[in-house]
Amino acid sequence: MLDLFGKAILDYQTNDAPENLITSTTISDEDEMSVAYLFRNYSAMPAIEQKALKFAKGRVLDVGCGAGSHSLYLQNELNMEVVAIDISANAIKTCNLRGIKDARVQDVMTFENEKFDTILLLMNGAGMCGKLKKMTDFLLKLKSMLRQDGQILLDSSDIIYMFDEDDDGGKWIPSDNAYYGEVVFNIGYKNQKEKPFDWMYIDFNTLQNAAVANGLQCELVQEGNHFDYLARLFK
Repeated sequence: MLDLFGKAILDYQTNDAPENLITSTTISDEDEMSVAYLFRNYSAMPAIEQKALKFAKGRVLDVGCGAGSHSLYLQNELNMEVVAIDISANAIKTCNLRGIKDARVQDVMTFENEKFDTILLLMNGAGMCGKLKKMTDFLLKLKSMLRQDGQILLDSSDIIYMFDEDDDGGKWIPSDNAYYGEVVFNIGYKNQKEKPFDWMYIDFNTLQNAAVANGLQCELVQEGNHFDYLARLFK
């Protein structure tokens, strides 16, 4: 990977002529994303993210931390112990520059020998497993990293609204996907294009079924304004 997402974050942090990211998926056209949004403070975060940070407790693992805004709030404002991880080396370099004490280049699926009271997967963090068929391994890995009474806090969206209704009022969903929430994501930055990668938006009922099947309880904490939600998973 070219790590264009991380490069945009680092460019913004170091004021190295940052530009907007260009994103698209298999079900959406190209759109511009302001990198500045990834550096938002608590007051500028969506209500769902604010709620998740209020629910955080104990030792926290921030998975897919990006520019580290959630970790910074927990570390600096709530004085919590936070480990911030991302597969992007540039994102982690940015986190270090911003003052996050423990930021690591790390894939959560290869994380070993540490336990947490809270695991955060925000900004549709559950989507990083890519395919619904990978959800079992993903949830079991997260479950293995929880301390007693630990919790997983994640947000996602039900994207069924993006599909056209048929003549009977039902939703037409492409048949080439195993699950309608699976998409292929594209990122462009400064005239370069990242290799397309799998991403997933998971509706709450599907998440709940997957959680229960893998020995986790799943509760709906809060619903957002546009088919999004915050969920809490625990043993």
